[in-house]
Amino acid sequence: MDYFLQQLINGLALGSIYGLIAIGYTMVYGIIGMINFAHGDIFMIGAFTALIAFVVLVSIGVTAVPLALFLVLLIAMALTALYGFAVERIAYRPLRHSFRLAPLISAIGMSIILQNFVQVAQGARVKPLPPLFEGGFTLLDDGVFRVQLTYVQILIVVTTLVAMAGFTFLITRTRLGRDMRACEQDTRMASLLGVDIDRTISLTFVLGAALAAVAGIMYLLYYGVVDFYMGFVAGVKAFTAAVLGGIGSLPGAMLGGLLIGLIETFWSAYFSIEYKDVAAFSILIVVLIFLPTGILGRPEVEKV
Repeated sequence: MDYFLQQLINGLALGSIYGLIAIGYTMVYGIIGMINFAHGDIFMIGAFTALIAFVVLVSIGVTAVPLALFLVLLIAMALTALYGFAVERIAYRPLRHSFRLAPLISAIGMSIILQNFVQVAQGARVKPLPPLFEGGFTLLDDGVFRVQLTYVQILIVVTTLVAMAGFTFLITRTRLGRDMRACEQDTRMASLLGVDIDRTISLTFVLGAALAAVAGIMYLLYYGVVDFYMGFVAGVKAFTAAVLGGIGSLPGAMLGGLLIGLIETFWSAYFSIEYKDVAAFSILIVVLIFLPTGILGRPEVEKV
């Protein structure tokens, strides 16, 4: 039981990171009906930006961890949001009214460009970060196995909850949120009613990229390493999470992320770790067979 509880804690922390990335996928799909396959690399850019910001802040004498973390969060979100804006302007906006395969190919090309850009700029080696938060709470200790809740895991879960609460407020209570929901239902009618479609879609990419930066910072603090290829693997899993929870649904994206994190963690703990990805994708296939729209997804209504 102690081992199960420990893996549950680990799975919730990992799933929270996947959920934050998955929200970016589901936002873009919900509004323009396209998959941003460069989003995983935006997450990678956020992690690298955070690492560089930490190094720069320490070099200029900012050593207080809370202050440094707050400044890194602001810097990484701002710079990563610029990358998200650039992806929308370069890879999506010119092809928005083209055939549906064109933006997909463009996004894959942008993903490759971002990967190689970081590889050339930062090198192919893994970049480490010394632990900033050490220790935690011991929940159970029977003398053989201790169940621990680390400070980093608490930070990840709390940050995810705050981000979800803030994002939910933005979607449901603000003018931008109403514009986004209007575009999700019918972009042409929203345009006729005075909604700036281009601005709304650009801000959607910007917000998704900012959340990906938050996920990148949490990943960096949790694992302590980053590399140029991490965005592809995490992006595929986050996309799987978005589809599993119901792509187009924000609660579904977070639910899917938590499920993927738990599946990976428990499979690695009780079975062969080499097949943890196979287990996650197999669960996705089974769910889609019986729930084609995902767990919380809604059937798409064809407008005639």
